[in-house]
Amino acid sequence: MKLARNIIIALIAGVIVGLALNLFAPSVFGPVDTYLFSPLGTIFLNLMKMLVVPVVFVAIALGTAGIGDPKKLGRIGGKTLGFFLITTAVAIVIALSLALVLKPGAAGEFDTAGISYEAQEAPPVMDTLLGIIPTNPIAAMAEGNMLQLIFFSALVGFGIAMLGKKVERVREVLEQANDLIMYLITFIMKFAPYGAFGLIASAVGSQGFDAISAMGMYMGVVLGALLIHTLVVYGGAVSLLGKRNPIWFFKNFIPAQVVAFSTASSAATLPVSMKTAQERLKVPESISSFTQSLGATINMDGTAIMQGAAVVFIAQAYGIDLSMGALLTVVLTAVLASIGTAAVPGAGLIMLAMVLTSVGLPVEGIALVLGVDRLLDMVRTAVNITGDAACAVVVSQSEGVLGEPDADGVPAETEAV
Repeated sequence: MKLARNIIIALIAGVIVGLALNLFAPSVFGPVDTYLFSPLGTIFLNLMKMLVVPVVFVAIALGTAGIGDPKKLGRIGGKTLGFFLITTAVAIVIALSLALVLKPGAAGEFDTAGISYEAQEAPPVMDTLLGIIPTNPIAAMAEGNMLQLIFFSALVGFGIAMLGKKVERVREVLEQANDLIMYLITFIMKFAPYGAFGLIASAVGSQGFDAISAMGMYMGVVLGALLIHTLVVYGGAVSLLGKRNPIWFFKNFIPAQVVAFSTASSAATLPVSMKTAQERLKVPESISSFTQSLGATINMDGTAIMQGAAVVFIAQAYGIDLSMGALLTVVLTAVLASIGTAAVPGAGLIMLAMVLTSVGLPVEGIALVLGVDRLLDMVRTAVNITGDAACAVVVSQSEGVLGEPDADGVPAETEAV
């Protein structure tokens, strides 16, 4: 919590410094951003990303080995995937409803004549599904292909569980590697406030107050939908399905949310997110490693909310009415695209391009929302990892292995499955 407090202070300071430079010394911002803000943020992001592959491999291998039973693993996987698909559909419905009521695209005059945007082509869904099996697991690690890495790690863990004592030494090595990685995470997080300051100062300073205020209604719709989804959907799931107090859940998960906000990367936040869920939310390591690693790859509730709001905003900016059939198409396309583009860089914008194309809206409209997307990305990343943690709590409770919160509110060691 002390670290979270320091990161929040750094974020506030970064907002103030970034806006001040943008408003009063714009000529100074460029050099300061180039030689101070961006390097601070990049160094911290690279340190966090450096641990993602070893964290996922070790955690999922150990988690799968801990679960052992293939039927149980399949059951946990089914619950996890079902949770992500349902919450993604609910997320985009919330965003569409809020955008249709508040009409952000009708709030001002937007120049749609001279804008352009070249959308990347998303791979076919079948290619993505077939691509889950790596032909070269080392290459998958080097390229950071998360779906392939998860598959290979789970296969290694399954082999360890089946061979038992024959590979006990391998399990011990992985457990020692896990201890080492957790120490490195703790060490690197000491630099988080500096990285958070650089990232937010760069983001706010580059956008400026004018750009933010011009898109204020659109940002308000996205932020409002993100807040509703977090409190109502995730809070409700934790309360009704996870049998835990939502206030306890959010209070204990704040450290990971703050890191996610500052980095705007679910993958970079994954080590901290898993550590927080295991130590503070009492989620067993085996379920946390599987559920949260998969969620960092395919759970895009925050992105789905952005898509829903952006689709309505772009349609209103172009003066196009969306029928009920078009809205249903948006929901279906966004849910399927959340899996189909899971392993593609820049998946959020690719998904938005797919959704716009599916309902006949101009893809060039993405250029209207690009200006503030970096700031909104920070918030929706925090929402995404919160959904991953909520899923881990719900799945753990359904399996009867979720640890009980301590009376004094200080988490004890998480029990193993």
